[in-house]
Order: sequence, then C-alpha cells, then structure tokens
Amino acid sequence: MNKNIPFLKKYLPVALGGLLLTASIGLMSNSGLEPGKLSEANLKVDTVASGLTMPWASALLPNGDMLVTERGGKLRLVTGGKLDPQEITGVPEVFYKGQGGLLDVALHPDYKTNGWIYISYSSPKAAGEEGEDGGANTALMRAKLKDHALTDIQPLFKAIPNVKGSPHYGGRIVFDKKGYVFLSLGERGQKQNAQDLGKDQGKVIRLHEDGKVPNDNPFVKTAGARPEIWTYGHRNPQGMVIHPTTGVIWEHEHGPQGGDELNIIEKGKNYGWPLITFGIDYDNSIISKDTARAGLEQPVVYWKPSIAPCGMTFVTSDKFKDWNGDLLVGSLKFMYLQHLVVKGNKVISREIIFDKIGRVRDVRQAWDGNIYVVLENSGKVVRISPKS
Repeated sequence: MNKNIPFLKKYLPVALGGLLLTASIGLMSNSGLEPGKLSEANLKVDTVASGLTMPWASALLPNGDMLVTERGGKLRLVTGGKLDPQEITGVPEVFYKGQGGLLDVALHPDYKTNGWIYISYSSPKAAGEEGEDGGANTALMRAKLKDHALTDIQPLFKAIPNVKGSPHYGGRIVFDKKGYVFLSLGERGQKQNAQDLGKDQGKVIRLHEDGKVPNDNPFVKTAGARPEIWTYGHRNPQGMVIHPTTGVIWEHEHGPQGGDELNIIEKGKNYGWPLITFGIDYDNSIISKDTARAGLEQPVVYWKPSIAPCGMTFVTSDKFKDWNGDLLVGSLKFMYLQHLVVKGNKVISREIIFDKIGRVRDVRQAWDGNIYVVLENSGKVVRISPKS
C-alpha cells in the first residue's frame, strides 16, 4: 500500500489535466505513452450489442455469447452480434430507482465446470428485514443459465440495513485466486455509516463462493461488527479488480466534488470516508477539513475534478502487450477511458483514450483478449481490439 506523507498529501498535489496525483506518487507525463507505443490510433472500436436500456455490466460466455444487465431489471443475451429479443427469466425483483437496479454480472472463475453466474442488484426490503420500510440495499445471488432462464437460484447475501433513497449501491463483484468473492457496497447516502462496523454501508465484503462468511475475516470476533466486512470507510465503489499477478485488489469509488479515489484494498483497513476526503459536498460545503489522518488509508490516485469513475480492468492480453499490467478506468462524467500506467502499487503516468466514447459504466478484458466497454447513454457494448 502506498504510504503517503500526510503533509505532502495535503499540500503538494500536482494537477494534470483533470487527474491529481500526490507528490509521493511522482509527476505524470502529460503526453501519455512514449512515441511508437500502442495508442488509440492502433485500435478499433466495434459495436457488439446495441438497443440496450441503461446497461450496467457484461460478461462474455465461453461460447462467445454475452450476458448484459440492464439497470431496469432485465438480464439480456447477446448472440451472433445481436441483442436477443427474448429476455432471460428468473431475475430477482430489483428496486429500480435512482442508482438502484440490476447491477453487476460475473462468471465464477471455474464457470466452464460449475456454470455459476453471480449477479448483484438493489433488493427491496422484505418482511422481517432490518431497516426502513420502502427501502432497499445491495444483494448478491448466483444462478445457472439454461436456455433463456436462470435456474438453481441461490441468494447469497443482503446488505443491512435497508435504506430509503436512491444513491450509492456500489455492487462490483470480483473473485480472488483462493476462491473468495468480494462485493463492494455503497454507503447509501448516509456517509456516517461508512464508519459503522455494525452496518454494511460503505464497505467491501468478503465471502466464500457459497455466501458463507470466512472465519478469518478481520471483524469476525469484533463485538457488534458485521462479520462479512473486509474493509470500510468507502463512499460508492463502482470499480473493483484484482491484479492478475500480485493478487492485490484495486478499487475506485465516486467521491463528492473532487474526491474520486483509486485505492488498494487491504484486509481490515479504513479508507476514511467521510473523516477525510479531497472533495467538497455538492452544495460546496466542507465535509472534512482533513485529507489525511493517522490510521486512515490514502488513495493511490484521486481525481479533481471528479471524473465519476465506473468500471475498471487490468490489461493482460497479448493483443495489448505495451499495456500489460496497466489499468483502464471508465469515466461517466467525461465519457472517456483513462489508461493508467502501473508500476508496483503506483500509477506513474496516464493518458485519456477514446474521448467522448460515451458514459462508461463497465470496462473489462474478456477471455478472448479483447476489451469490452458498456456505454450507458447509447445502450451499446463495444469491443476494443487492435486494428491489425
């Protein structure tokens, strides 16, 4: 984890075209990559699905078909480069309001053998659940796909308490090499609860693949704490990916104005929201005067102005050899991708690619080595690949 010196973090940020990095990270080249290296000019963008309504995430199946979630509550199938008009049945009831709805979709790492598909969504309050009537919170399920139906449906987790209002569900799903599944959870607009270990709001959680809580989670033996919690102090994490070589979890989250963050996620740590932040509230009021405090983690990168980051992937494909080990991060606000050059646990340079491609909701490299980008506003999924 990058341990920044607090006074440098607070007083010596270096502004670089919409991206702020701390002095301890190092000055980024404003020109992007070295001449002759892989660049946007060497790549092409092809539409692989269109006609979607508020798409949120995609997963490429082994046969080349693609699953796509629509935030309104539909799971769609793309086959032969066309959106199948027949919807997939068996999708759970979702709370479709504001930022809520059907969210992420991810295949189990051993999908070819076991067929498990994992889906996150905003789940409305059920009878007997803790929280506000008319509220909702993020849930995780798994199921198998047969023809156009989800089968063997298994609810795995529901964040508590249920909360009224529409913001900040998080919802990203990743698997590590040990078979654990991680799920990001937004603080549902109640910032103070990101620091409350008795609530799931503003957390990253860790579960066994069947939804059981591992007995070595950091707060299993902490009185009053939710045992599934892995890290806390998050605002609205909508990007999460595991480094393919090191196994380190990288996460980004929407901050307030000027407070978006890229973090390295480590067991039991507190990422500070709302005790520390580089942003201000939407009414321009001060949330916290502090950008650093003892015991609270610092981001690897923070963005000012905010880019509204969403979706993220590490590049490992031979099709993008010059980018191997680097991150691609989507921007909802500015409608582009950012290519971040990563060395160890630091970002050393960046460039904007595919400016105005659309509101990027999801970015992921698939098993075929290509990069797939979900564009919320145009209702498309596009594929980025080398022109050659």
